[in-house]
Amino acid sequence: MLPGGSGAGGNLAAQFPPQQSVPAGTTITIDGSTSMVLINQALKAAFLQAYPGTVVNTSATGSDNGIQALLGGSVTLAALSRPLTADDQQRGLVAVPVAKDRIAIVVGIDNPFRRGLSSNQLMQIFRGEITNWATFGGADRTIRVLNRPSVSGTHKAFQSVVLGGNNFGTTPNIKTLVRDATTPMLQQLGVDGIGYATYGQVADQRTVRVLAIDGSTPEAEAYPFQRPLFYAYRQPADPAVKAFLGLALSEEGKTQIATSIKGP
Repeated sequence: MLPGGSGAGGNLAAQFPPQQSVPAGTTITIDGSTSMVLINQALKAAFLQAYPGTVVNTSATGSDNGIQALLGGSVTLAALSRPLTADDQQRGLVAVPVAKDRIAIVVGIDNPFRRGLSSNQLMQIFRGEITNWATFGGADRTIRVLNRPSVSGTHKAFQSVVLGGNNFGTTPNIKTLVRDATTPMLQQLGVDGIGYATYGQVADQRTVRVLAIDGSTPEAEAYPFQRPLFYAYRQPADPAVKAFLGLALSEEGKTQIATSIKGP
């Protein structure tokens, strides 16, 4: 059972079986984590193919915004890269884990730093305790840290798994982005920046390099920075929710998710 999950444990597939048919005109709207953009797109394509005449709309404005939209009734599902809080669950939300993702640490392709980092070194960078690449044998240049905004589920997951629940640093070299979007962050890395993103969004990027952490890259089973991804819904699950989750948890859905996580 993953934290913030549905409470159904290993019986999720039985709770949400694939639907034989879905009424034409059924509309599903999803908002939430930018880390789940590729998963949303893959499942949308599979859903539309399986159930002609339906509509699936997806957006990615951050996990917290997805939760607020779900509570407000403007979306069918919230895509989340963090577990639900106790408050979220008390307000009638349920989260279903659908995948496990890896948080990649990235620098620009032209960054002269060519080594990996330890988990402790990375924590010190994002805490503002180490601020120069020369500390690790790199160029004598300030480390420009690009942090995601607090509405981002990846921000919260990073704070949990990398910083051990401690706060991000507030030194002048740490910049918090206004919008939770991966591409603009990657474009700002340059020769001295460092940032983080879901691995599927950066695996095939030619403008960035993924750093090894504790000797492992995100492809390795031993990679330290892994977290679950969820779809959340409001209780009770309506037919549209049951249909989409039924597909997501099916063998076809698992295949689509696995392929999307590996990158385009």
